[in-house]
Amino acid sequence: MKFLLIRLTHGLSEQDIAPDELKSVNDFLAKEYITKKENVYKFNSKYRAGTLGLVQNGTAYLNVIGEYVRDLFIDDVETIKAKEGDLVIAQRLLGKRGTPSAKIVEIVGRAQTYSIAYIVSKEGQKSLIDLKTEFPAGVEISQSELNSYEDGDVFKINNQDFTIMERLGNIKDPLVDEKIVLAQFNKHDEFTQEVLELASSFKEVDASLYPSRVDLRKLPFCTIDPVTAKDFDDAICYVEETTTLYVAIADVSEYVTPFGAIDNEAIYRSFSIYLPHRSIPMLPRQLSETLCSLQPHVDRLSYVFEMKLDLNSLEVSDSKVYEAIIHSQRRFNYEEIDDFFNGNLAAKNGDEEKIFDYISKLRVITDALKAKRLKIGYDFRSHELEMFIDENSNITHTTYAQETPSHALIEDCMLLANKEAAKRFSRGIFRIHEPPNQLKLQNLYQELAGIGMFVDIKKSIKETITEIQKQAKEMGLSSEVDTLIIQSQMQARYAPINAGHFGLGFEEYTHFTSPIRRYSDLIVHRLLKAINNNDTMEGSYVLRNIESLCVSVSEKEREAATIEVEFMARKFARWAEENLENVFKARIVSTEPVLKAELHDELQGARFFITRSLDALLFEDVKVRIDKVDIAKAKIYASVVERIERDN
Repeated sequence: MKFLLIRLTHGLSEQDIAPDELKSVNDFLAKEYITKKENVYKFNSKYRAGTLGLVQNGTAYLNVIGEYVRDLFIDDVETIKAKEGDLVIAQRLLGKRGTPSAKIVEIVGRAQTYSIAYIVSKEGQKSLIDLKTEFPAGVEISQSELNSYEDGDVFKINNQDFTIMERLGNIKDPLVDEKIVLAQFNKHDEFTQEVLELASSFKEVDASLYPSRVDLRKLPFCTIDPVTAKDFDDAICYVEETTTLYVAIADVSEYVTPFGAIDNEAIYRSFSIYLPHRSIPMLPRQLSETLCSLQPHVDRLSYVFEMKLDLNSLEVSDSKVYEAIIHSQRRFNYEEIDDFFNGNLAAKNGDEEKIFDYISKLRVITDALKAKRLKIGYDFRSHELEMFIDENSNITHTTYAQETPSHALIEDCMLLANKEAAKRFSRGIFRIHEPPNQLKLQNLYQELAGIGMFVDIKKSIKETITEIQKQAKEMGLSSEVDTLIIQSQMQARYAPINAGHFGLGFEEYTHFTSPIRRYSDLIVHRLLKAINNNDTMEGSYVLRNIESLCVSVSEKEREAATIEVEFMARKFARWAEENLENVFKARIVSTEPVLKAELHDELQGARFFITRSLDALLFEDVKVRIDKVDIAKAKIYASVVERIERDN
């Protein structure tokens, strides 16, 4: 229902209505919530769809979906018996002074289609409660059926009809954590038989069948990825004689065509999800890890940006994008390339000699590109946490990923290709990042003043933040302060019209380089191919619902990120339960609205809710004692027992 409402906000073509959506569309049309013009259905200007939030004292705010507009004030919540999280259609109240307001005309479902509930016993009686809110789950279930379950049994709930869909396991079992985080957004690893059969029907690449593709198999391409990677989206090659950089990307659009079974599943997933122990791919593994993956020593179809670099201006003086066939000579991991840069890895054969030769020269260019980029954009040093778990789904250790020269080299190659892709259309899928608003910046400056940092407001945000980062480095708080700066900014998202990318400092930017794991990139490939081929029919199809698609993909991105973060939180909670009453080193990372500390011991990254603090200050190093753990909510509660003097 939510995706239907998003599309009706922007305009839904009659031919794009799914069979199961037709009843709702006709119902909305009869009630005049929507209009029909030239076979396009769209919300009447008087109506908005959204999610109810901040319900209290009979009032609420409507978070309008599909548009980035102000929330609408609702004051008739009790009359229509609406609840927080309800998906509603509301009529705007025009002509009223003050905050923009509306009244609910219909509840059409729940914003979160699925939730998780579990069995608890209280005063000898079992009940089924929501995992996050601890309120009754709303499911009609008899006491005898409740008694047939064990305490802690976990269930997936359909919030539209409040029925139990499946039992996931028991809250005491660490293996249930993965099922919980996936089920709340209805994510699944398995593909339907139809999708699997279609993915398995493709043959290995036979170059003779693609005479129109540019044959780049003689160029010494290589891939550079994490050691654990199985899906290789991108390969690079640099030709010094012509100062030309080739960025070859897996040509997913050759196999995943619009309206097909694989495409429908890819739209639904929109992103691959990466958990510490495994991935849940956007595409079937027959494609994501095999036929589309740019594996070494085999022919692969690719979509290639060929970019001629002006080494004086460090700009792309000319570029073209085309369908090609490549034959990667070598699959490297980041550690190997870093070893080469450090003089600890030598070429084993002629192919590797060619690659190492151009990699050395390319590094000089990408280092210069990064230095130029950071004069306008930002270099944030917040570290990505990596977690490792055993076969029983318990933590073994954690570490923070560090950006190394090999990471930086690949990143700037990909940034170039993404920028060039964005230059080729005025309407499509852009990756935008708007500047922070002044209120958020003022809150940031106040927080920094609280840790003794003097913030000198410069002529530009860039100059001000650069000065803040300089002070943070001197204080040994680069990562922590950068995290605060990031939190003060707008969230990057996908949009049909370009608005620039504040963080990177780019006038236009999109995502082109990861179509195996991001649906946005696949759409960009289709759009660029339509433009190259002057295919107005394909181009119009790609753009037909582009506003709705951008909203949906942005939401799916947030879902994937939430799943990854919440899975780690559940693992930390189980570790903490095994360490009740033990004392660990931590750092205060938040004082408002609640006091939180982050674990900085042999294990790193766990977040504690601090209940007693000894008046601890932001970013102060402390020792904390774990007092209580809520496994269901994945929350750890601790007390500050000692301050730690930090060495200057």
